[in-house]
Amino acid sequence: MEILKVLEEMLRHVVDMAIVGFEFVGVFVIILAGLKGIRDYVKKSPQIRLNLAIGMALGLEFKLGSEILRTVIVRDLAEIATVAAIIILRAALTFLIHWEIKEEKADEEELKRLETSSADKI
Repeated sequence: MEILKVLEEMLRHVVDMAIVGFEFVGVFVIILAGLKGIRDYVKKSPQIRLNLAIGMALGLEFKLGSEILRTVIVRDLAEIATVAAIIILRAALTFLIHWEIKEEKADEEELKRLETSSADKI
């Protein structure tokens, strides 16, 4: 019985460290994407929205991973409900950002197609 408690405590520590690691990486990626977005805005880059959305999506994926890991160490129903709500919100945000990326890429391809067809007419 004692060995199970030791193993459970070890698992809790490993998961806690992994959660902190994923949270840290997620925050770092989001901050980096924001800084690159500011740089692209100053340079008036046409791909600012796409690059920013990709960075945000990647950061949210890391944060979602940390929430999924958090479910391993949750013990009561209230914690499960809280973690589930956070996972649902982050998954919804990730879905919306991926949808935005898809729309931005489609707009970019349409613009390139129009530029190519107008150049062919000249």
